[in-house]
Amino acid sequence: MDKQEQKHQRRPRYKGTHPRAFKDKYKELQPELYADAVAKVIQKGNTPAGMHRSICVKEILEILQIAPGQTGLDATLGYGGHTLEMLKCLDSQGHLYATDVDPIELPRTRERLERLGYGPEILTVRQTNFSNIDQITSESGPLDFILADLGVSSMQIDNPERGFSFKTEGPLDLRLNPSKGISAADRLKSISQDELYGMLLENADEPHSAEISRAIITAINKGEDITTTSQLQQIIKDALKFIPEKDRNDEIKKSCQRCFQALRIDVNNEFEVLYTFLEKLPDSMAEGGRVAILTFHSGEDRLVKKSFKRFYREGIYREIAPDAIRPSAAECNSNGRARCAKLRWAIKA
Repeated sequence: MDKQEQKHQRRPRYKGTHPRAFKDKYKELQPELYADAVAKVIQKGNTPAGMHRSICVKEILEILQIAPGQTGLDATLGYGGHTLEMLKCLDSQGHLYATDVDPIELPRTRERLERLGYGPEILTVRQTNFSNIDQITSESGPLDFILADLGVSSMQIDNPERGFSFKTEGPLDLRLNPSKGISAADRLKSISQDELYGMLLENADEPHSAEISRAIITAINKGEDITTTSQLQQIIKDALKFIPEKDRNDEIKKSCQRCFQALRIDVNNEFEVLYTFLEKLPDSMAEGGRVAILTFHSGEDRLVKKSFKRFYREGIYREIAPDAIRPSAAECNSNGRARCAKLRWAIKA
């Protein structure tokens, strides 16, 4: 019997220089094959889908002063941008440990770094929360340098299946590790109005916490299941119709950003995790060891600032950042996601 000829399948036409749908951005999602397309996206001040542009790299390396032969930790591996620069500083001497809770992005980053020549002889990657830093140091010994970038990676934000953004339709999940804990949708099913009001206020400084929490709980009490990002966005929109028309769209966008942030912080216990990490930090550092922490929310920055000041007063840190360091205007212009970042550092006595 003659073999039937297979029909040639044409690749779908690339939809413009920056397609809207995540699935259509196949050039951005394969940067190793389409370097020119990726470069154009970055040149426009955007972050290519499936990638993450590291923030304050120069400032972080100046703070950490990494030298060959040292041992360090990237507490939040993410896309591995900071990790790569720290590995370059080690110059194949010493060791870098890296942790992340995300089971989807972690293996991709490990593989990417291995392809660049950074295997287990110089880099150890663990899927664990950075609050477990004491488990890392039981293996590594005291650390000479530590970085914690507390921002959510662009790969997580841009992928609609993760539910981190209201800009595209997706499940209302928001978990950094989708196999642990409960989703944001399930969290809303069991929350009271007072608790939700407090969450929006504490986790995101949301000025319309009362109106939004009332609208969400009213919808749930009427039997509405809030299971997608667009459903939550619509409820927020309807709750803020009282805002004058000229300001409404901008205010709704900001409130959506804050509400999604508040839910993400809650379902991932981000403040509790950061507090635990900060408490364990001094015992994890070598004498003269350096730590840099990049925050993206006022609540995170307050926790870091208070912890550093307390341990400085107690003589555990010999020096701390007098003020938060902000990304340069040039970096903010080329990468809009850098605008809310704050960087603080400490040196152990």
